[in-house]
Formats: sequence, C-alpha cells, structure tokens
Amino acid sequence: MKDTLTFDQLPQAVSQIQDKLENIEQLLLRQQQQQPAQEEIMPITKAAIFLDLAVPTVYSKVCRKEIPVNKQGKRLYFYRSELTEWIKSGRKKTADEISRETLEKIATTRKKSKPF
Repeated sequence: MKDTLTFDQLPQAVSQIQDKLENIEQLLLRQQQQQPAQEEIMPITKAAIFLDLAVPTVYSKVCRKEIPVNKQGKRLYFYRSELTEWIKSGRKKTADEISRETLEKIATTRKKSKPF
C-alpha cells in the first residue's frame, strides 16, 4: 500500500487520478470503436414481438418476401436493424410533405419548359 498522503499532496494526487481516469476512458473508447457492435439476431418469436405481429403473420410476410429474413436450415432469423429499416421504409408522407414535393416538381418542370 502507498504512503499516507499529506494535505499538501492531495491536489497533486487528485490530478494524477484524473489523468489516469482520462487515459482509461480513452482506452475504452478506442476499444469500443475497434469492436463492431454486435447486432441483435432474433428468432421469429422475438421478431413477432418486436413487430407486434402474430407469428403466422410474420411467416406469411416471409413467404411473400415482404420482410427481410435470414434462413439457416429450417429456422428463420431476423436482424433488429433490418426490421427497423423495413418499418421505416413503410412510412407514409404527411400532407405537407406531399404538397411541398408537388410544388418543387411544378417549379422544376416550369424551369425546364421555358424556351431560351
């Protein structure tokens, strides 16, 4: 064990501790960046819970190739990120977004059709 610190040595000791903590934090951040995040793989039951669908509904979507799936033998597996992207791809546009896109298309069409 180290020697007992005096009151006058405390600021230096705290500074050393802080430096060591910063070094540990940097090492952890580097290690985290080097290791790719393990993506969650779900069997069909967990995927059905995640999607809030019945298992037979998920099976039918797989048969119709409507949903991203991975098959290993007779088992079906789903990546959480792929299911999230699939959900996002079905997003419906708001009336404002549709109106804005329409106005942009009209504006670009008018620019192209003007004679020089």
